[in-house]
Amino acid sequence: MIPPLIVKRALELALGIIAITDHNSAENVAAVVEAAKGSELTVLPGMEVQTREEVHLLCLFGSVQQALDWQEFVYTHLPPLKNNESLFGPQFVVDASGDLVRYNERLLLTSTSLSIEDVTREIERRGALCIAAHVDRPAFSLLANLGFVPEDVPFSAMEITRHTSWQELREQHPSLSGFSFIRSGDAHRLAEMSDSTILTLREPTLAEIAMALRRQNGRKAKIVDNRHHT
Repeated sequence: MIPPLIVKRALELALGIIAITDHNSAENVAAVVEAAKGSELTVLPGMEVQTREEVHLLCLFGSVQQALDWQEFVYTHLPPLKNNESLFGPQFVVDASGDLVRYNERLLLTSTSLSIEDVTREIERRGALCIAAHVDRPAFSLLANLGFVPEDVPFSAMEITRHTSWQELREQHPSLSGFSFIRSGDAHRLAEMSDSTILTLREPTLAEIAMALRRQNGRKAKIVDNRHHT
């Protein structure tokens, strides 16, 4: 999934917005933003953070610099360990054309020392969005690890996979009531990219997306029911 091919696939799917949310790192965000310049695609800088509860949270930012500032903060809360390439594979940092710049030798596939509350409060303080990732999955999710959504935690939305109906999930878990839902591709391969959520916006900005998730001023978010490819 090198930057020019990510952009090409997104445009083939007629996607207007994608987010780059690598695990505990934002080092490849700038390359994809650069690769999308001059196209109709908006690339949101982001990160998927793994909390100390082993819960995955999506963090979305309005600029590359904000994402890199957040990365610096997250890196201080990762254990000082090197990546085990034989176990996890190499971690590439690439440029906009997909050429290798260097290897990230820091261990990323692990938990930070940050709690769910730490992440959501800090993201809120930075004016960014925090979305609970794939909450219906049996591992690394809010519902699997905690069984509920903690009260007074400032989540912007709940993300579900294509295998779940948000209506059924909300019936099963009353603590989800009041949250907007999105469905993302969570793509690790080009073939996994999908058009799963429709956002009604005036322009493709983080502020507009925030209003859509809050259903304010005519903005809204709607999940496309493509669970059965219909």
